[in-house]
Amino acid sequence: MRDNVKGGALTETTLFVLLAVYQPNHGYGIMQFIESKTSGRLSLGAGTLYGAINTLVKKKWIVLYGEDRRKKEYIITEEGKKIVELEVKRLKKLHDTAIEIIGGISNE
Repeated sequence: MRDNVKGGALTETTLFVLLAVYQPNHGYGIMQFIESKTSGRLSLGAGTLYGAINTLVKKKWIVLYGEDRRKKEYIITEEGKKIVELEVKRLKKLHDTAIEIIGGISNE
């Protein structure tokens, strides 16, 4: 996962997984959250999702929540929240620069 190398961009998948665990959530719930929030545009397979979850746990951006439950749930850490905030700021700056250059967005 190439996320946030030297302050670079997060992948869309990583950003949505992080957003999905602002509240405790399990794998299937994360998949549903992402499909819902992207109106089906982004749909993750189990391998992709669990690969992302494992990487985010290693980076300490998310942690296991409530280990004694049947389903493993995850929640974002303070470090993960900082990463999301940086990404949102980066995307806003990108958006603002693009709007400045193109002069707005038509409502077509």
